[in-house]
Order: sequence, then C-alpha cells, then structure tokens
Amino acid sequence: MNSKRLVYRQILNGIRCGGVLGHFSTINAPVRPSICFLGSYDSINLQNQEFSTPTLLFRRFLHTNPQSSVNLSASELKFASPDREEDENVNEFLSRFVWKMRGILSEAYTDADKQTIDGMLLIIVEKVVSEMEKGSLEQAVGAALTEPLEELSADLWRTVCDVSNSVLEDMKKERKKEKMKKALHDAEVKEMCRFAAEIGIRGDLMRELRFKWAREKVEENDFYESLERLREEERAYEKEESEGRKAGSISEEVVVAEEKPKVVSLPKRHWKLKYKIYGLDLSDPKWAEAADKIHEAGEIIWPQEPKLISGKCKVVTEKILSVKVEDEPSPLLAEWVKLLKPNRVDWITLLDKLKEQNFGTYLKVAELLLSEKSFQPSIRDYSLLIDAYAKKNCIEDAERILKKMNENGILLDIITATILVHMYSKAGNIDRAKEAFESLRSHGFQPDANVYNTMIMAYVDAGQTMFGESLMREMESRDIKPSEEIQMALLRSFAQKGDADGAKRISINMQFAGFQSSLESCMLVVDAEVRAGNLDQARRNFIYMMKIGHKPEDRCTAGMVRGYEKLNSLDKALSLLLEIEKYGLEPGPATYSVLVDWFSKLLLVDEAEQLLGKIAQLGEAPSVKVHISLCDMYARCGMEKKALQALGAIESKKDQLEHEDFERVINGLLAGGFVHDARRVHGLMEKRGFTVSEPLKLALKRYRDKLF
Repeated sequence: MNSKRLVYRQILNGIRCGGVLGHFSTINAPVRPSICFLGSYDSINLQNQEFSTPTLLFRRFLHTNPQSSVNLSASELKFASPDREEDENVNEFLSRFVWKMRGILSEAYTDADKQTIDGMLLIIVEKVVSEMEKGSLEQAVGAALTEPLEELSADLWRTVCDVSNSVLEDMKKERKKEKMKKALHDAEVKEMCRFAAEIGIRGDLMRELRFKWAREKVEENDFYESLERLREEERAYEKEESEGRKAGSISEEVVVAEEKPKVVSLPKRHWKLKYKIYGLDLSDPKWAEAADKIHEAGEIIWPQEPKLISGKCKVVTEKILSVKVEDEPSPLLAEWVKLLKPNRVDWITLLDKLKEQNFGTYLKVAELLLSEKSFQPSIRDYSLLIDAYAKKNCIEDAERILKKMNENGILLDIITATILVHMYSKAGNIDRAKEAFESLRSHGFQPDANVYNTMIMAYVDAGQTMFGESLMREMESRDIKPSEEIQMALLRSFAQKGDADGAKRISINMQFAGFQSSLESCMLVVDAEVRAGNLDQARRNFIYMMKIGHKPEDRCTAGMVRGYEKLNSLDKALSLLLEIEKYGLEPGPATYSVLVDWFSKLLLVDEAEQLLGKIAQLGEAPSVKVHISLCDMYARCGMEKKALQALGAIESKKDQLEHEDFERVINGLLAGGFVHDARRVHGLMEKRGFTVSEPLKLALKRYRDKLF
C-alpha cells in the first residue's frame, strides 16, 4: 500500500508541478445540462447562459493565464520517478480513463474548444488521483458511488464513477484475454491438441477442444495463484504476531495528514498531442483498426451468450416446446426466427430444451435446422442426428441424414464413420458395416478397440468367423489387446462350426494374453473337437479339464457320448462314464437322454427304460426328444400301448418338433404297422409347413396302396 501511495503522489506532483501542466487558462464555454460541474443544475437555467470564470464551473480558486494553452493527453498522465518502478496498472487506468472521459466531455460541451475540455479533464483527473491515493482503484470507485464530492456536481461525479467502473472492467477483460492467449500456447494444451489431431479430430471440434483446455488451464493457474496469495497472507500475519509478542505493546496508529491541493495551471502546448503506451504511438488511425480486429478475435475466444427471450417470442418458444411429433413445427420456427433473429447459440439452447422435454420433436426440428443458414450446421450436427437415429435402430432415417450430408459436400469424419459401423453391425447388415469400416480406414483414421470389437461381433453374428479372427490379429499388431469377451465369442463361433483348429488357435491366444482357462473355454474346445470328429483329442481335452479342477457340465458329457454314438462305440462311451465317476461326477439328464436315444435305436427296451427311471430320479421330466426316441423304439418293437402313449406326449408338444423329428416318428410308426397314426402325424407335419422327403413319400404311398 505504501508503494502505491508513493506512485500516486508522484503522478499527482507531476500533474501539478512537473512542467507539463503548469498553469490554468480561463474557461469560457457554455455549459450543457447533461453534465454540470455544480452541485445541481435543477435550480439554475444553464441552457442560455455562458460562464466566463472557472469559479462558477468548478467552485475552486484557480490562477488564470490568458496566454496559456491547454493540451492534455493520456500519455502525459504517466509520470513516475526514474528512481522508482512505474505502476503499470495506474498508468493503464489513467490512459483509458482520459480517453473515455474526453469523448464524454466533447459530446456534452459541443461549443467548448480543446483548451476548455483539457482544463476540465485536468480537474477531474486530479480529483480521481487524490481518491486513488486513499486505496486501490476498486475501493476508490466503490466509495465514490456512495459519497458524492462537494467540488464536483453529483451528476458529473456519477459519470466519473461510471467511466472508472467501465475502465476497470475493460482492464479485467484484457487481463483475462492475455491469460487465455498464454494458455492457448501452453505446452500441455499443445500436447493435447497434437494428440487430438493424431486420432483424427479436425476443424471446429478441434478449435472448441483447444479453447476448452485453455480455459481449464487458466482456471488451474488462478487456483494455484490464490493458494500462493493465501500462503503469503498467512506468513505476513504470523510475522506480525511474532513481532507484536516481542515488542509487548500495540503499535501506534499512524495518522497521515491530508495534503492541501496545490494551485496548478495548464502549460501551453505547441505540438500535436500523441498517445504513447509502451513506446508505441497509438495516435495513428491504424491502431483503431487493429483494436477492432482484436475485439473480433476476442469474440471467438469467449463464448457467446444466448439472447434474452421475452414477450411474444417467449410465447412462441413455449409453443415450439409443446409441439407433438406428428405436428409440423416449421411455421412456429419461421415465426420464432422473425421475432428473435437467432444465431447458433440461440438454436442450440432451443434444441437442448427440446431434447429434455420432447425427444421426438427434437429429432424433427434438428433435421429441419440442417437447412437453416443462421444455425450454421457443421458435421457434428449431422453426426449427432445419425447417432440418435442409430440408437433407436431407425436405419432409414439415419441413411437419409447421411445422404443430406453427402449432398452438401461434407466429408465423412471418424466420429460419423464409427457411428455407422456400430449401427450396421447392430442391425446385422454386415455388407454396409464393411463399407463403413473400410471408409473409416480409407480416410486415414485408425479404428479404436471399440470399433474393432463391434466389427468382430458383426462378423461372428454373420458366421464369418475367419474375418473376425483376422481383425483380432490386426488389433494385436497395433498393440490393442482384444478383450476376453471378444475372444470367447470367436471361440464359440468356431466350436459351433466344428472348426477344431480355429478353436485351438483362440484358446492358445487367450492363454498367451494372460486369460486363465475357464470351464466354458475348455468345454468349447471339447465341443469343437467332437463336432470335427476328433474324439480321441476331445477325450484328452475332457480328461485334462477335470484334472485342472474344472467340473464339466452335463451337456459337455452328453456331447462326448453323442460323438461316440455317431461312431457306434458304445464301449468307449461306457468307459468314459466310468472314468468320470473316478472324479466324483455322475451323468445328468442330458447324458441319460443321449443314451436313451442310442439304446432306442438299438431296440434295447429294458436298458432304455432303466435310464428313463434314472432321469425321473433326478427330478427331471423326459424331454420331447426322449419321447420321440421311445415312440420310435416301441413302434418298431410292436408295443402298441407304450407307442401310443409316447405319441400322445409328442402330439402335445408338436410345436417343438423339427423336420427330422416328424420323419423319425412317421418312419417308426410305418415300420411298426401303425399306418393310420403315421398318416395323422404326416398331416400335422404338413400343417407346420414341412416338406416330406422323397423316401418317406414312397413309403407312405406303398403303405397306402397296401390298404387299398
């Protein structure tokens, strides 16, 4: 505070006695009622009067010098001793204040000459500096608003305070802009922008991200600066306390007597007035153009605020927000544009409200705005709409927006291409998903793990597992680790297709990737070997699975037994069942059902019924497959009653039967001589829409000829 007062006193002394401002000249100018230097202009008619002495204007006793001329500039308010550091804040404040105040005085006193205006400026600046000596700029202005002065009229001092406030606000804005400019060139911000460029972000989105990161950097710096100020205040407070304890007495208050204002006058100037700040001559008109350009650049850095909506425009806005999906919002939008004349910020605010209240209308309005010039649509607006339609699985609507984007000459970006890959993959359209994926790579964009996973799942769902595996290898070549879920999906697909080699590759790849062998992965490898006919290898894998502590599910054991059934190796199947008993495992309903089917084909009635009893002991009801096997066996053995019982159970679940199930039942009934029942089942088969095979047609025709 002491250093500030020294600077203020030197400035004031420079104004009073520094040779630049030496003597006042007499002010002879008519006074307009807008700004008056008296306490009030209500009681005096000033419109047709002229004041020839400064005592009526300023209520001060001033020396006059008729030969002196007045020439006051902003740069001449910047006085500082060469032995002391110049206070840049005070210099900037006074320069801006004089420039603004000169314009206001010139508008109020149109008939006054330049010397008169400069005289007024000197008195005002002298009073402002004297108030600034009492404290900071903000404190001086705040106190002045509540405590009018006797020397100047209330209206004039209120104007001075308004100008001071606007100058302080401009200075704060300039400091914020300077901080923002430095943050834009910060190393961390540049590094994040470089990374964003590498992953394919361009254009307006890149600019928004850069400004966002810069603002965050400014906030971070301000936070740490505030912490540092708190530390300094705490240290100063602790230092004062320690000094107070040592002294043992309270320090005496220092009373600073107010200095009486000295008599000053304006010097006579013979050269052209120039503004010089930091060595630059700002009186040249080119700096006004530079200031306009800086202001335009500042509007880009600082985001615009939406316009205030009131009156009729507010009513129209509420109508737009309440529009139903089936209604047409175009007339209301046209009226809203006519009333508000919106820019992009206003449109985005309206869309955000619509998105919260009525999502269907939001989509409709957002699509209409793609043709609105004031909205200034970008590729991000198109991608948001495509993404919204893709999440709702509205493929046609999304393709319509994509077509508009292509017609308007907007090139596909990484975000939109990624959305298309997800959309077509989710819809099961593998061809269009391939096109979107290739388009992504053709534009130089590198897919991320999410895009790879989506595309691999699309290949798996389409049954093109080999293409999915090649994409997984491509991920690994780019040091992107495939997830366990993706590799398990590929393993399931290879197992269902009976591709034992592919299942082995995926299983080994999972182990190298650090994923432990799970029960499901082991069972899938066994299933793949069984489907491929490699029962010996399947059995080795099955035994290894039990050795490492995994308990195979009943369906896995049933798959092994079914494999032995195809080879008619009953002894190997029974030895497998005996072997799993050593590990404390027992066959379940699925394994017993396979054995029942096998024994039924061998016409081993007693053994099949014994296994049927074991299924009942486990608390499971026989499946429709078991009833089909029993019906076939009983019919071929001529056991009419049991055959018809099994047939009744089958007919009650006829909706679950497949083509081969119908044919097996009909063949069994024909073989046992149950022709009428076979013809009835044939009718059920035709009602289901199944076509009878040629051998069965011939059999049915042969038995029909025998009947007739």
